[in-house]
Amino acid sequence: KLAAFVRFSALTPEVIREERLRDDLKYYFMSPCEKYRARRHIPWKMGVQILKIVMITTQLVLFGLNNQLVVSYKEENTMALKNLFIKGYSGVDEDDFSIAVYTQRDVYDSLFYVLDQYSQLGELSVGAISYAEDEDGLLLPLTVCKEYYKRGSLKPSDEAYDIDAQLETRMFFFLTFLIVNFKLPSFFNILLFFRLVNIKVTFNLKGINLQTVRSRELPDCYSFYVMITFDNESHSGKVKLYLDIDAESSACRDWKISGTAQKNTHYLLVFDGFVILVCIISTTLCTRSIILAVRLLQRFSQFFQEHFDRKVCEDDQKEFLNGWYVLVIVSDVLTIIGSILKMEIQAKSLTSYDVCSIFLGTSTLLVWVGVIRYLGYFQKYNVLILTMKAAFPKVLRFCCCAGMIYLGYTFCGWIVLGPYHEKFEGLSRVAECLFSLLNGDDMFTTFAQLKDKNILVWLFSRAYLYSFISLFIYMVLSLFIALITDSYETIKKYQSDGFPLTDLQKFLREHKDFPVVDDFSEKDVEPKCSTFCCCKRYDSSPSDLIKL
Repeated sequence: KLAAFVRFSALTPEVIREERLRDDLKYYFMSPCEKYRARRHIPWKMGVQILKIVMITTQLVLFGLNNQLVVSYKEENTMALKNLFIKGYSGVDEDDFSIAVYTQRDVYDSLFYVLDQYSQLGELSVGAISYAEDEDGLLLPLTVCKEYYKRGSLKPSDEAYDIDAQLETRMFFFLTFLIVNFKLPSFFNILLFFRLVNIKVTFNLKGINLQTVRSRELPDCYSFYVMITFDNESHSGKVKLYLDIDAESSACRDWKISGTAQKNTHYLLVFDGFVILVCIISTTLCTRSIILAVRLLQRFSQFFQEHFDRKVCEDDQKEFLNGWYVLVIVSDVLTIIGSILKMEIQAKSLTSYDVCSIFLGTSTLLVWVGVIRYLGYFQKYNVLILTMKAAFPKVLRFCCCAGMIYLGYTFCGWIVLGPYHEKFEGLSRVAECLFSLLNGDDMFTTFAQLKDKNILVWLFSRAYLYSFISLFIYMVLSLFIALITDSYETIKKYQSDGFPLTDLQKFLREHKDFPVVDDFSEKDVEPKCSTFCCCKRYDSSPSDLIKL
């Protein structure tokens, strides 16, 4: 303070105002360690961010381990139900369906097998699963829904048919104790397969996920909505069997547990609450910094308008708008929402595991990306950030142009090669296949799996694949890398020769360094370093002012 008083005592008010503005600007662009050395201001934001990284990562790991148990429970139940209700199931799905049957007798047997297994579920299943009941305690029935053409006659030998394409539906409801006596010939007599479109068998089951007890979590109750479909839409002689399960978890209505599971849940709720508190503090500090930056920009703009009669350039304005603070605030908001959802899940009030995972996963990603900001204060690490910043606009424009060509290949491959190649059956699969080819994956497999029954399509596929690989790997990808390499070389040159000076940097060049407040005697060779201050302080230079 004494040094600052001596410095400003002999200056005019206008010069004092200019020097104070220059001091504030210089201080704003300092690193946390430099701010501590200059004014002994403890870098609270950096400390909060470090604490937040540790806490959010710990929270994510704990939730991820619990979520893995939930996902594995659903997948293993799906596999168990397929083995229970699908006759002849091998344990591996055939393409996207479970199994296929080819004779009428096999269709009848498979349908009877589902009904018989359902009636004996309590004696067959080794899992904690049973029949579902309604609110009055009555068992929910099994439903058999049959869809077929309203009217039709078919004579393939005469190449004649008479079909009414309007679909009709018949539904049959069966309780567990009636299924044993269900083998009614009349039901199958009306299964004219040239009219039959599909048969859907649906039923509800209840289950409890007890494996979470091992991780000292309260178990969830599950409702399984099972649908077994006999698909005969293609009428090709191949009836496909699908088993689809929609599992919904909920809080158990009547539960009692002893041990440490409930106590562990209370500890997790307290920890999540502390994470929310830290995120609120982080958001408050970052919002305060943004407000101070806006005020400082207004002072600087007013000063330039008064003294130079022009506005501050756009590049200088961007220096005040720190995108890292916005990134931190967004990650804090996502963490708060995800933590609240996690607390509701821990308390068994909600079961939205997937939604909570998206919020927590995205917030953790942004938090770790934000660490780059502090690495950017070191010149050797800052080259990555500066290269990305310089190359991003050019890469974005380049990707827009290359994307048009990519979309053209996607649509062309889907319409031409889709009927002959499994990797081109859908638009999303075509895009994924081409992206893999672009990165050099599965090239020979993609060529070899194409069916060569149609020689015209086979020739087109070779021209299509060779042209795509040659164009994107040898030209587009090389140009993409060249853009980034060019930006990197430019940044390296600027770091050695100096960055182009803007009005803001020219204004700050006239600034004199802050008097460093040190608590050591002149005999000491090195200043003492605080816990929060571990960085070497560099001399002021134009390149030090370019920070993100």
